[in-house]
Amino acid sequence: MAAVSASAPGKIILFGEHAVVYGQPAIAAPLTAVQVTATAEPGAPGSGLVFYAADLGQTVAVTEATPDNPFFNALIYPAQVLLQHLRAPTPDLRLTVRSTIPIASGLGSGAALATAIMRALAAALGAPLTDDALNPLVYEVERRHHGTPSGIDNTVIVYARPVYFVRGTAPQTFAVARPFTLLVADSGQSSPTRLTVADVRDLHDADPPRLDALFARIGAIARAARQGIETGDPDSLGPLMDENHALLRELTVSSERLDRLCQAARDAGARGAKLSGGGRGGAMIALVDETKIAPVTAALGRAGALRVLATRIAGGP
Repeated sequence: MAAVSASAPGKIILFGEHAVVYGQPAIAAPLTAVQVTATAEPGAPGSGLVFYAADLGQTVAVTEATPDNPFFNALIYPAQVLLQHLRAPTPDLRLTVRSTIPIASGLGSGAALATAIMRALAAALGAPLTDDALNPLVYEVERRHHGTPSGIDNTVIVYARPVYFVRGTAPQTFAVARPFTLLVADSGQSSPTRLTVADVRDLHDADPPRLDALFARIGAIARAARQGIETGDPDSLGPLMDENHALLRELTVSSERLDRLCQAARDAGARGAKLSGGGRGGAMIALVDETKIAPVTAALGRAGALRVLATRIAGGP
């Protein structure tokens, strides 16, 4: 068998994070500037499935790992889910994984890793999966990572297209009538999504009417944003981003650093800015004209961004 490779992009949520867990729409897009790659190669007979995390220089065998192994959820569990789905025995393969997606930064590292692993493993076993078949399997891994995930990370990463997503319904890809540019800044703070999701759930349990009203407004923003994207009016997204960020602050999922980065981007000429993902760290995004990429990038660096990526949102069905 020849080596088989598969990759998966990161993701950014444009609008609707947290509210999407409560039935409101969200919009997400693939972030192709960062990727996970998984390569499956034949192993020695009887060696079983062995993972090599190239970025960390760590090797772990599926047969030796237990759930308390630090690599279990990220590497081994996706393989187990895939093998169970295929009803296949553990193969003799070496699977090398590499990633440029920051961990716990709201950019979909866990879902991208699971997607790349499952794709490479399925292809190596001669049973490649369609996106429709793969998506629920990656969601099962997301449940292990996050407890009650929305499903948006796995959906946008598996399909690798801009997605309008409402939990419990089929994902909808949609047309981007006029491409636009976002800057994605890594705050340098890690924050597991499961913690912010759990805290928002506690807030909702304590005051359902107030939280439902916040979620409804976030949902209305997402719907307006889709209309702006589909009709070729990306300039309308800036004020929507600013409002969405303010509502996420009310949900207590922003942070002093994220607020500082958003304000720095606006002051340097961005049309709008907001956190992206689970919050309290991770990434923020800013809508910029092409002429503002350099000054806004510089301002974000001065405000503490670990790194800044420029990405162009385009495409559709």
